[in-house]
Amino acid sequence: MKAAVFYQKGDLRVEDIGVPVVGADEVLIKVRACGICGTDMHIFDGDEGAAPTPVGTVLGHEFAGEVVAIGDRVRAVRVGDRVCVDPNKLCNECDYCRGGVGHFCEHMIGIGTTVHGGFAEYCAVPQSQVYKFNGKIDYAQAAMTEPVACCLHGIDMCDIEAGATVAVIGGGMIGLLMLQLAKLKGAATLIMIEPIEAKREYAKKLGADIVIDPFKENAEEVIANAGITRIHTVIECVGRTSTVAQAISLAGKKSTVMMFGLTRPNDEVSIKPFEIFKKEITLRASFINPYTQKRALSLIESGKIDVSSMIYKTAPVDELPAILADKQARAEGKYIITF
Repeated sequence: MKAAVFYQKGDLRVEDIGVPVVGADEVLIKVRACGICGTDMHIFDGDEGAAPTPVGTVLGHEFAGEVVAIGDRVRAVRVGDRVCVDPNKLCNECDYCRGGVGHFCEHMIGIGTTVHGGFAEYCAVPQSQVYKFNGKIDYAQAAMTEPVACCLHGIDMCDIEAGATVAVIGGGMIGLLMLQLAKLKGAATLIMIEPIEAKREYAKKLGADIVIDPFKENAEEVIANAGITRIHTVIECVGRTSTVAQAISLAGKKSTVMMFGLTRPNDEVSIKPFEIFKKEITLRASFINPYTQKRALSLIESGKIDVSSMIYKTAPVDELPAILADKQARAEGKYIITF
């Protein structure tokens, strides 16, 4: 089968490897769609994602497909079922798992990051990690369940109250998902800060009340001229030190700043503790997707959240290395790899 195998920084090869043999508790999935995530880009660029990636690993952790074989002890699904995957397999034995914070599991298996994942024609995963979805959505939409699940964990920690003003920095896939989730949480005013016009237009369609081009406009002036005196929550979805600093600057008094975008591991941000003190800002970050996969899938199936508008293009797996190597292409929007 074809699979995209990671070797080292900048070296991802589409190769022919063997089809996995399922274990007793595993499900073999014929992959139909797998999203390119920011984590895949970090790994390709030589940085660590949520965990170190061993040489020879098939990447891809946002995927959905059809069950084509099951192990002897599998009862949750049958051959022919359409499923998406939660890529984070917990040990359920370490102190973090037993303490209810399993996303910090000391022995976590990351499908597509620490073991073979979904940038392959077939992928074997534990039955505990698959979720069946209905016929209302397609494989590409189902593949978006994992990023929505990650966003749900982040939005849960933003403590958004009905009537709040929320600013999102970065209008890529994650920013557009966060915008919609903030709206569902009851935000009365939504601000999107994004330099690419097409993404700003998507943001308007998805509920943004104010859109700002940070390269051509002064965000603070635009917000003040709109009569907004306090931003309750700022969600940073870019992963750059400059936008993290901007998020802190824009945040109002008694506010929350969610640092959701993944920076490079050694990046540092210069902050003024006195500013944090004077405004009583709560700084938060969000790590993967603990216990939110089912909620995310329910949101997508219900149509309450749009996961299609931010899909820029689908492409065959043979094009994946070139896409990851082209930073301009990566910036255009969400790519879905299909088989």
